[in-house]
Amino acid sequence: MKKIIYSSLFVLCMVFASCGEDFLNRSPISNMNEMDFYKSEADVELAITAAYATLHDLYAPHYMMSYYGELMSDNVYTANVILGWNDRLQFQNGNVRADNNMVQTFWNAYYTSMYRINNVISRLHELDNISNVNGYEAEMRFLRALYYFDMVRAWNNVAIVTAPLSLKEAYATPLSSSEEVYRQIIEDLNFAIANLGETPRLTGTPTIGAANTLLGKVYLTQGNKTEAAATLLKVYGKYSLVPYADLWNIEKKNSTESIFEIQYTGGSGNPYSLYWAYFTPYENGLVTAWGYGDNQVSDDLWNAYEEGDIRRDLSIFDGYIDEKTGNTIEDVRFAKKWVDWDAQLDNDRHEMANNNFIVLRYADVLLLLAEATGDVKYLNEVRTRAGLPLYGSAGYPAKYNTIDLAVEHERQVEFALEFHRFFDLKRTGRAIEVLKNSSKNLSIDANHLYLPIPQPVIDQNPNIIKQNAGY
Repeated sequence: MKKIIYSSLFVLCMVFASCGEDFLNRSPISNMNEMDFYKSEADVELAITAAYATLHDLYAPHYMMSYYGELMSDNVYTANVILGWNDRLQFQNGNVRADNNMVQTFWNAYYTSMYRINNVISRLHELDNISNVNGYEAEMRFLRALYYFDMVRAWNNVAIVTAPLSLKEAYATPLSSSEEVYRQIIEDLNFAIANLGETPRLTGTPTIGAANTLLGKVYLTQGNKTEAAATLLKVYGKYSLVPYADLWNIEKKNSTESIFEIQYTGGSGNPYSLYWAYFTPYENGLVTAWGYGDNQVSDDLWNAYEEGDIRRDLSIFDGYIDEKTGNTIEDVRFAKKWVDWDAQLDNDRHEMANNNFIVLRYADVLLLLAEATGDVKYLNEVRTRAGLPLYGSAGYPAKYNTIDLAVEHERQVEFALEFHRFFDLKRTGRAIEVLKNSSKNLSIDANHLYLPIPQPVIDQNPNIIKQNAGY
């Protein structure tokens, strides 16, 4: 995807008005300048690139997938005292309020992203000179399915928008039931499967394997293990595990394990990642800039690793040496997966890092198959890579005495800090119990396993939009 995204970033900013967070706080542009823009396949490809750029927002370290997927779980806590401290604490403590500013920011980000996606799909069918209409549409519908899957798991009831609506229009769209949202997701993914290729059109674009992986996860989330297994088996053997360290090696992006990966290049003028900046401790001396202290590693996660598990020290820093003072800081643990020691600094002293972010990878397929089928062979493939005793062997931890507990444990340590944990606990119905027994000792109301609908959405359309139960 570098050929399109990185060479045309300036053009995209001119056409779509903004490539930064300001875009998320206003209705998407719909004027004659944009109307005149779509004239050729090259123009469409630029618009598709703009749609892919929304991944940089929605999977950023300070957006919904991070705070809902990790901060609401037992894996991490926040030490970010400078940016929305109280809003972040609500995620950490499982008591998010309807007036939480971040909830509205996340909601707006998804629907402005839907605008870009739906606009491309709409324009594709208005032009006569596009050679790959179904292929382009399949890519956009995969992206739309991914985003709705994120949203339905977080909010339960959301508005289904499949036309290019402004943010104001999206606010006024009635919420659909989760069943209706899942039907739309499955419809989009089936279209994607029918029209995508086995290999990506460009680096970073989805394939049949990505669509089948996501669809299998959707089925499993719905509780349909039979369909989940059948779908995931279409992916089994098409990818391969790589050494765990290679997953986080900047020189080894888009490996044979990667199924769908968000692309970054790092440095000034390019799309750069912020995981390294946000997940390092606040005002640390480990790097030349200062961190934000988000998603600091809990004792629960650290202690979940078995003795000899190579993944622990490849995933987590256990303290650090403050290069300014020479002192060893031992009371903090934080993510190692997105280290970029060579990252340039911007004017705000953020590391403009070069790490990609993997959304779907083959280890996920294996552990989803283990969950769907109960077959330990898939679980043991992952454990073999980690250098650990196989499930059922004498050295396997006795406390994980069922396949369900074994998979839950394996997913926690395999995907640590990758925005999976809270979604996993919700899918298996274990979130309330696990959080109660964690170091957080939280007693969460079942209704608060979902986020509230942002209060401004309800205030603008009180006769149309109803709040989720329990808020």
